[in-house]
Amino acid sequence: MSNYRDVIKAPITTEKSSTLASNGNVITFSVDPKANKIQIRQAVEKIFNVKVESVNTINVKPRKKRVGKYVGKTNKMKKAIIKLKEGSSIELS
Repeated sequence: MSNYRDVIKAPITTEKSSTLASNGNVITFSVDPKANKIQIRQAVEKIFNVKVESVNTINVKPRKKRVGKYVGKTNKMKKAIIKLKEGSSIELS
């Protein structure tokens, strides 16, 4: 990846991810499917100026969706669940 902003696409704000963020120091992002854990760690540390403890990734498979008689699929994506070190925090407002 040439730019750190190409690795991190957007934060994921679901009920489960907000519970993780409030209980622990964990943030969930949607990332580029080609990015590995090392690239994700470097991108988060450079963009948000925090220290990362661990990175877990999940490949989300496309689901079948249907509108009337037309059948299609959602896009595949990759999620990164990032645990920050003590004293580090990210405000996503």
